Amino acid sequence: MRVLVTGAQGCIGAWVVRGLLARGLDVLIYDLIPEAARLDLITDPTARRNLRVTTGAIEDSATVKGLIKDEGITHVCHLAAVLMPFCQANPIQGGLINVIGTLNVFEGARDAGRDVRITYASSSAVWGPEDAYLAHTLSENEPTKPATHYGVFKAANEGNARIFYATNGISSIGLRPWTVYGVGRDFGLTASPTIAMKNLVLGKDYQIPLGGFMDLQYVEDVAESFIRCLLAPVQGAHVFNLAGDVIHMDELVNTLRSLRPNATAQISAAGPQVPVAYRMDDSALRAAVPDIPKTPLDQGLRATLELYEKLHAEGRLA
Repeated sequence: MRVLVTGAQGCIGAWVVRGLLARGLDVLIYDLIPEAARLDLITDPTARRNLRVTTGAIEDSATVKGLIKDEGITHVCHLAAVLMPFCQANPIQGGLINVIGTLNVFEGARDAGRDVRITYASSSAVWGPEDAYLAHTLSENEPTKPATHYGVFKAANEGNARIFYATNGISSIGLRPWTVYGVGRDFGLTASPTIAMKNLVLGKDYQIPLGGFMDLQYVEDVAESFIRCLLAPVQGAHVFNLAGDVIHMDELVNTLRSLRPNATAQISAAGPQVPVAYRMDDSALRAAVPDIPKTPLDQGLRATLELYEKLHAEGRLA
């Protein structure tokens, strides 16, 4: 088994690589960024001695397809993407990266000359706003109604994955995370809960620029979910919701205050609701893939704060 992780220098990617290496698997990573800044925060460099890093763009068809074929790849965890704000401002470039990049991975699997299994990051952004669904809990059978270019791109990837299984037999699982939080989450529209925790540790005031509800999902759980889906012997093209804990941003602020009552930083929240429905049912995922983890919210928040405090004490929290 040889695993390719695209977008491995991102937040979820770094935690996925950490989990794969802990299993003793042979891992190759592919990313635009050669520096392992997020991996450095969560892994010991000695654990990465045999890790190969290849740099390049996911929309570079020849390189991606050649990498899968020539490097003996048997499993791909595809996480390379640009996030919602970038796609809204630059829809053409966003489409090239998020849609063409994903097609490159699937074509690479098709042309590899061996069975290649894929897990990939879809997104809860395939849903429309909460009021588009009459505020009920969403299963995978609900129609997608994305309200952003990013969501449309992710919905296209789900459809293309289905066609690749129907025509080429490539098995895949796409996961739909909502707000992922934890050390290394420092970019994107919904990174603000994590940025708030980092600023709390640094003693800096911070206002979460969003209001309303989010479904918060601990990054270690999300990474482990991708890994377990990648290693599961599930055939077909599947897309699953990934659900965490739904919380109002005002309640999150109060929870952070209760976890660190002596903190000097003032954390607050004010802004619009993210235009994505947040009530999701992930029972289909849990039925298909055993032992999908779910850390209680207070434990995940505490673990994030403690790791930030450790990094801060070591002088490694910029």
